[in-house]
Amino acid sequence: MTDRPKAEMLDPVHLMLGATGVVAVVLIILIIASTAVWIIWVLKSLQLRRLRAAHHAFEKEAESVTSASELISIALKHRASPGGRVVLELAKRHHQANLSSDMLLAVAKRAMASEQQRASTLMPTLSSIASASPFIGLFGTVWGIMDAFLRIGVEKSASLPVVAPAIGEALIATAFGLVAAIPATIGFNYVDRRIGDLLEELGASAESWVETLAADPGGPTSAVPLVKESGRPPPHPQPGFAR
Repeated sequence: MTDRPKAEMLDPVHLMLGATGVVAVVLIILIIASTAVWIIWVLKSLQLRRLRAAHHAFEKEAESVTSASELISIALKHRASPGGRVVLELAKRHHQANLSSDMLLAVAKRAMASEQQRASTLMPTLSSIASASPFIGLFGTVWGIMDAFLRIGVEKSASLPVVAPAIGEALIATAFGLVAAIPATIGFNYVDRRIGDLLEELGASAESWVETLAADPGGPTSAVPLVKESGRPPPHPQPGFAR
């Protein structure tokens, strides 16, 4: 009966709650990192679901267009979609003289790079957690083992009650490093694959949009305005400034 309290003090929960010093700081960092992984994973999944839904809605409406002005009008309607934003970037060049497919394709690639940056927000954080968490946990492990050796020197004994708490804290740090790193790695690969799928769809569709705009070049006044005009009447001139 007297050994039960000692055994309870060596279970993972008590070791985690009783951690002190550097090991406690390492555990707090890893707990924060592990929580951030799940938050980022959920946010990125919701963002990509929204982007894919908006892009598919734009593609569905734009798949039967036959003119550049019709395509630009649909893009204005779906300006929140990745495809709509790419077409609007192309539309800014539609009124230029000597319009070519190569120039429009370069503009489309630049617009798709912007969409990739938009979709990849927070991905470096997820990658950093996946790569750094095991080493942070390993640092806590090394520190815990060092603490165990220091206790051996102070107590002049290598018995289990002397070294077990420090070694237990060290192993807990390793476990928390893996708890943060494994979901971060899986989440990064999952989200990165979905971003790649979205960009592949966008790139395949951008080629057809470029051909549509290049085959129907416009003049200086043919482009659809990218900013909606206000319905307010023009301001009346002040009487004192009339010429």
